[in-house]
Amino acid sequence: MRYSPVRSGAAIHADDTPVSVLSPGNGKTKTGRVWTYVRDERPWGSDVPPAACYRFSMDRKGLRPAEHLNGYSGFMHADGYAGFEELYRTGGITEVACLAHVRRKLFDIAQATGSPIAAEAVKRIADLYTVEAEVRGKPPDQRAAIRQAKAKPMFEELTHWLQSQLQTISGKSDLAKAIRYALSRLPHLEVYLTDGRLEIDNNAAERAMRGVALGRKNWLSAGSEGGGKAAAIALTLIETAKLNKVDPQAWLTDVLSRIAEYPAKRVGELAPWCRASIAAQPDNLVA
Repeated sequence: MRYSPVRSGAAIHADDTPVSVLSPGNGKTKTGRVWTYVRDERPWGSDVPPAACYRFSMDRKGLRPAEHLNGYSGFMHADGYAGFEELYRTGGITEVACLAHVRRKLFDIAQATGSPIAAEAVKRIADLYTVEAEVRGKPPDQRAAIRQAKAKPMFEELTHWLQSQLQTISGKSDLAKAIRYALSRLPHLEVYLTDGRLEIDNNAAERAMRGVALGRKNWLSAGSEGGGKAAAIALTLIETAKLNKVDPQAWLTDVLSRIAEYPAKRVGELAPWCRASIAAQPDNLVA
């Protein structure tokens, strides 16, 4: 996957999640990380096929994504993980924050406490998502124009409103923490208003992690570091097939029956976006 089309995109989505790894000899497990990088340009009408690439490591050091994305230049949707900071400092990768993370913290407080401030913040964020529903599938220039006309005033008003609300509540409260988090992330999201190739959140990467989260409940842990790396390869193949509405099992069965005798120079023809006619998935199975 060194030449994965994921890194050819102008914008990618990144995320990571912990997985347990067996530690033979002491009856314990260690914590490894599965990383995902997703390219999905369908929201802005591109015909480039979507793809996901997974990596595995035994730690969460910032040098891991730096290794994974060595040579990449463009935008990266991500959460506020400090390990990504070195990537942004190089100047080659521009951070795009995630509004879904901001919303989640405020939504949880609104549900738990009934806070009218948190509820109002969630409503204002919902208004921004209404604009996103309108621009989905449109070309980048139209998306940017609509966002400038409709979303930008809402975005700026949300920021000012959160700043003013912060002055009215206890600085030690959970709500204050959620608002401070929002105010720290919104400046890194503002770029989406001017570039129609960008998204308002990092949900593409979070969706790509659902299989890992569900899988952990079944396979519990990787058997070794090598097992974790093998799992990353399998996840790359399966998720990319799903993104292209291809049944992973049918596609892999077909590919494995052909690949031994397939010309090496033409192996790209076996990619899931080239094999969509094999077994299209029902829409409700597509990640």
